[in-house]
Amino acid sequence: MERHIDIGDYRYDLPDERIAKFPLEDRSASKLLVYRKGEISHTTFSDLAEQLPQKSLLVFNNTKVVRARLIMHKASGARIEVFCLEPHTPADYERAFAVRGECCWSCIVGNLKKWKEGFVNIDFEYNGQAAQLRAEIAERGSREHIVRFSWNADMTFGQLLEYLGRIPIPPYLNRESEESDNTRYQTVYSKFEGSVAAPTAGLHFTDALIGSLRDRGFLFEEVTLHVGAGTFLPVKEQNAALHPMHTEHFDVALSSLRNLREHLGSITAVGTTSVRTLESLPALGWRIRRGEDITGSPVGQWEPYEIPHDYSGGDALDDLISYMERNNTEHLKASTRIMITPTGFEFRIVNNIITNFHQPESTLLLLISAYIGDEWRRIYAYALDNGFRFLSYGDSSLLMR
Repeated sequence: MERHIDIGDYRYDLPDERIAKFPLEDRSASKLLVYRKGEISHTTFSDLAEQLPQKSLLVFNNTKVVRARLIMHKASGARIEVFCLEPHTPADYERAFAVRGECCWSCIVGNLKKWKEGFVNIDFEYNGQAAQLRAEIAERGSREHIVRFSWNADMTFGQLLEYLGRIPIPPYLNRESEESDNTRYQTVYSKFEGSVAAPTAGLHFTDALIGSLRDRGFLFEEVTLHVGAGTFLPVKEQNAALHPMHTEHFDVALSSLRNLREHLGSITAVGTTSVRTLESLPALGWRIRRGEDITGSPVGQWEPYEIPHDYSGGDALDDLISYMERNNTEHLKASTRIMITPTGFEFRIVNNIITNFHQPESTLLLLISAYIGDEWRRIYAYALDNGFRFLSYGDSSLLMR
């Protein structure tokens, strides 16, 4: 099927002053736009319980942002920025952060023209001992390069990044990361390291708000999707259907699938990354139904569009649960490249979405349009007219069809 999505249809005027450069002091004090069956209103995020359908199951993405930016130098003094995107050797996230001495990562390199060959390094002190982190390009690519790291300190690569790295705040903030970003560009429920961008819809939640929601009967579930730098890649093609989606890795526990199955029909995804994870599950379930391998390759960019209409979210969860029980598997580890667009995407798992306000002409805005259609224009106009702050550190919305 030939798809055409004119990216110009997803353009709106976003003045620079409406982009939130810093978060509010109180996470839950941000504004919350509420879209319910065509009606738009707004309140504060701390009043979320008053707006959600009773007994909603909220699904969080519990990924943790890694201090993935390393500022290194050549012997000549040239400054080289190495941005770690995803592990290459070892490729598994858990092993990649636990390895000692040497590893390889897929990276974006800043000031690459100054790094033709040889090593760059960081000299540092650890436990009173002089130490060094060295890096060399093992394999060059068009945008990303395989970088080999080696170090002589008695620490894992995860500890090394925590010690030497910087939080990779979004490029559109046009500022250097600050100490406060280390905690504020991280959800309070983050657990598993692997993201280079925060699942920002979750930044509005506090421990107190989660406790209050729990006390009022709301339910919670967690999935893990490690957010890649591709989330910031602009759509350069006029026909957005030609935009190549990046791969992101996710992990969903068997117990989570059972919980999703039990509460299907009342699921609120917190953030577009939770949406992408949940809506990738039907494609894997359909693979099982057809007797195909489910983890050997990412869920394809257009794969969910090929699922028959009568194959429901419940069918998919049943198939996945049965598969995992048969194979005595507690965790579904897979990856996805899905592109959720308003060209016939069918939401099979997600009922409501909590999300921030996204960049013009972005894949995330396409996802929102897939969920609420052209109503996104009215919603974004309302947000601009009512002083909402936009993008990662900005305000939020609760979208209910």
